[in-house]
Amino acid sequence: MRRKSALAAAATAALAMVLSACGGGGGTPQQPAQSASGGGAQPAFNASLTGVYNPSTKKGGTIKAAHSSDWDSLDPADTYYGYSFNFGRLYWRTLTTYKTGPGPDGNQVVPDLAEGLGTPSEDGKTWTYKIRPGLKYEDGTPITAKDVAYAVARSYDKETFPHGPSYLNELLAWPKDFKGVYKTPDVDYKSAVEATDDTTVVFHLVKPFASMDYIVQMPMTAPVPKDKDTGAKYREHVISSGPYKFETNEIGKRFTLVRNDQWDPATDPNRPALPDKWEVQLNVNADDLDNQLMSGSIQLDIPGTGMQPAALGKVLPDPALKARTDNPTIQRLWFISVIPDTKPLDNVECRKAVMFAADRVANQTAFGGPVAGGEIATNVMPPGIVGQEKFDLYQTPENKGDVEKAKQALAACGQPNGFETTMTFRADRPREKALAEAMQQALSKAGIKLTLKGFPASSYFSDYAGNVDYVKKNGIGLATHGWGSDWPDGYGFMQAIVDSRTIRPAGNYNLSVKNAEVDKLVDQAAAELDAAARAKLWVDVDKKVMEDASLLPVVWAKSLLMRGQGVTNIAYNEGQQMFDYVLLGVE
Repeated sequence: MRRKSALAAAATAALAMVLSACGGGGGTPQQPAQSASGGGAQPAFNASLTGVYNPSTKKGGTIKAAHSSDWDSLDPADTYYGYSFNFGRLYWRTLTTYKTGPGPDGNQVVPDLAEGLGTPSEDGKTWTYKIRPGLKYEDGTPITAKDVAYAVARSYDKETFPHGPSYLNELLAWPKDFKGVYKTPDVDYKSAVEATDDTTVVFHLVKPFASMDYIVQMPMTAPVPKDKDTGAKYREHVISSGPYKFETNEIGKRFTLVRNDQWDPATDPNRPALPDKWEVQLNVNADDLDNQLMSGSIQLDIPGTGMQPAALGKVLPDPALKARTDNPTIQRLWFISVIPDTKPLDNVECRKAVMFAADRVANQTAFGGPVAGGEIATNVMPPGIVGQEKFDLYQTPENKGDVEKAKQALAACGQPNGFETTMTFRADRPREKALAEAMQQALSKAGIKLTLKGFPASSYFSDYAGNVDYVKKNGIGLATHGWGSDWPDGYGFMQAIVDSRTIRPAGNYNLSVKNAEVDKLVDQAAAELDAAARAKLWVDVDKKVMEDASLLPVVWAKSLLMRGQGVTNIAYNEGQQMFDYVLLGVE
């Protein structure tokens, strides 16, 4: 009983610290209102953007959540969706994490597994982290620095783990003969990452890099015990280092998290861990998911990218429903890759024809219009990224396309009568389907015929649009997707989607930008120590990508997020770019 009381007291104290740091709540606690909120705070539009809405320290209850697709992977080495980075913190811990709560402070990284932020060497090529004492896995075994180093090393293998980020593959000084912990188990990888003792993790970089604290908040640094690692099957039961562990996991259908009694809140200032249980349904139709969220059948939309177009006509005109929503501008671009490997798009003039033929207003409408979709994007970097500048190399009348300029570009690339190609989208995302249909209609006016193919989001990058062989064999010319910043500067947003050296056989997020001049500018920007000069270089990267016409921006994203009924501690976190999932509780 004493142990249970101590846990509750520590969790309450941790949440009080979070709420205090956030400047209090965004709603006033009161008796439950007769309103659509179903909660104890008065609902108001945008109530969770600058404060914690409906704050509470109450423990217990179940959050019912749903996802419109399957998870790409629950394995921390093999996931790259923003929702997964956010939700995964319930069952994993990383060296650092984004600060919990609302407002601009959410962009800051703070220590998590580590006692403090990293210590760089004078030349910026070695980073050292000390992990906290007293950390345990769900089975009670200690978490050590060796487990973190092993987790980083296992994430290197992009054939076994095609979805995960590749930053550490490129930044660390890996041995030339290292191909991963499974293919080359006897190769010592301490030249890249090592544990010098039970509490010290050291990263050795090939070049100076100033943003390491942002890199290590990604799940590659979530510890994995080597003796429990089951390779590609590890996603079936990840060994928890966070406040929750898996009770059930039916891949592709549903899973349940329950409390991890080996997690010690005294070691974790970032997670109040209020609910007793999380129930997650997978592969729920996106429109049905919105309806369930409105009615209260579920309380959380896992993807966190906003309500679908079909729901907007119900929510925006209804004051009670709109009062349950938040409309943040996020560091995300929805865009279309224009793939130069597929003829005739290997000719830049044919790619420019696509740029001019696109109806930007129709594309914006497909994503939900200016409220739920976002601002029409004219270049790659969105507002909110340090140093961003707006420019437009492909202006068209009223942003509705210019058929004549498109036909001039087609003539210049030797296709005066147009051409045919295939465009892909994620079939379980209605907005992407609507975008593909808008592009099909607009491009047909210039003689460009699109065949549309939809694929599941869970395997979209590993098997289809992000798979080099599939793209070549099936003549994929255009592919729609989106990208949110991994952290809010040019490198954190741009590098993964414009640097051709990130491209691998499968699991790609850069599907189309393969330009040596872009790569050169990326290197210059990454190495520049002066912040103002570095920001300007990232604008130069942006301009070079747009000149290459291999990426068609659609919208700089806004999303319309609905707060679940009966949910407490709702805050939009700018680092996560959605509601802060680890903060949530239940009335």
